[in-house]
Amino acid sequence: MSRNLLLCTFAAALGGLLFGYDTVIINGAMLNLVKYFQLTPAIQGWTVSSALVGCIIGTFLIGKPGDIYGAKRLLQLLAILFFASSVGCGLATDIQVFIIFRFIGGLAIGGASVLCPVYLSEISPPKHRGLLAGTFQLAIVTGILMSLISNYLLINIGDQNWRWMLFSGAIPAVIFFLMLLTIRRSPRWLVKKGMLDEARRTIEALSMHEIDTEQTIKEIQESIHIENLGKRINVFKRPYKKIIFIGIFVGIFSQLTGIGVVFYYSSQIFSIAGFSNDTSMAQSVILGVTNLIFTLLAMTIIDKVGRKKLLMVGQLGMVVVLGLFGYGLLTGNIQGYWLVGLLVAYIAFFAASQGVVIWVLLSEMFPNVIRSRGASIGSFANWVISAGLNFLFPLAIGFFGTTQAAQQMGMSYAFIFLAVLTFIGFVYLKKNIIETKGKTLEQIEKEVLY
Repeated sequence: MSRNLLLCTFAAALGGLLFGYDTVIINGAMLNLVKYFQLTPAIQGWTVSSALVGCIIGTFLIGKPGDIYGAKRLLQLLAILFFASSVGCGLATDIQVFIIFRFIGGLAIGGASVLCPVYLSEISPPKHRGLLAGTFQLAIVTGILMSLISNYLLINIGDQNWRWMLFSGAIPAVIFFLMLLTIRRSPRWLVKKGMLDEARRTIEALSMHEIDTEQTIKEIQESIHIENLGKRINVFKRPYKKIIFIGIFVGIFSQLTGIGVVFYYSSQIFSIAGFSNDTSMAQSVILGVTNLIFTLLAMTIIDKVGRKKLLMVGQLGMVVVLGLFGYGLLTGNIQGYWLVGLLVAYIAFFAASQGVVIWVLLSEMFPNVIRSRGASIGSFANWVISAGLNFLFPLAIGFFGTTQAAQQMGMSYAFIFLAVLTFIGFVYLKKNIIETKGKTLEQIEKEVLY
């Protein structure tokens, strides 16, 4: 691969790293943030989910400006928003200000979740597209792990350690902005804007002359034509209605496994289970390492094992682990590091299945003419459920009272409920998802429509 291609890929992947870093940094910060601002369960839930609401809005707002100004310019703006969010949250004097800046960070995350994968797919030569597109998910997982490590390193610097945890996000934001100054504009955007000479130079620089430049430009023009046709289609009517709703439920059931709850609240989950703050953060780091290892494993075997088989094994594994975790807290029959082991197993099952498979499915299950809209709708459903579930989780824990025993009871019922939802997801996905391994996009289209 050319140096230009690697540089552009690394810069775009930093957007994924900030995505993971900024969403999960609240995990460790919340331990002292709750005490500092005296947060009620409802405000605690809103503090976490405000970023996710920002993600939903950012996902929708970024599309048209991205078409007008291009990914490079918009990503630079998002880097500034990432920086402002980290500094603003760190300096916040009251919870309202904190929530506003966390919402701003959510706008940046939502925008990056759309622009970075699109940019990566548009700059990648065909033979490297799968690998380079996968770097975005890998960067997200890496960002999650880095935020958990950062939280662990900063846990003992005082009651206001949460400020430094939030400040730490400014560093990758600055690096992201500086890297974006060096990258090339997307060939597809250049063709769309009629800047064909620059598009040719960019394609040649990124591919090292390994592909036919004129043929690539012709294919891009045909793709843009198909995309324009798709904008006039009502996707909620036949023959597209069924596959659109399957895509929506793929997004929904991914979040109903409770993955957001575990990553945003793991420190509190371990704390309520009886561990000290230091130990809780260390165990959260273990979850992050597990997530990274099993994401890499899934990326390695997904084309050999198949999407559906990975998904089914992962769903059933999570049902068992979530149920055992809830049962163990409720009865006291499973305690201490056995609980940690269950959550590690849960993360392993998720990362090796839903964590990778959902995004692959959303990118290939829809017919060409509605692919981008279908993937966007599925992603939107994923974000909405994530925001709702992470808002409600502290309320569920606090419903039974504020003592540790009462919170353990609330948490146990919450995990049992998630196990039930995950099993329902297993039944739905087993019935409705087709195996796409080894099939062309055209073969998949025939299967899902006819």
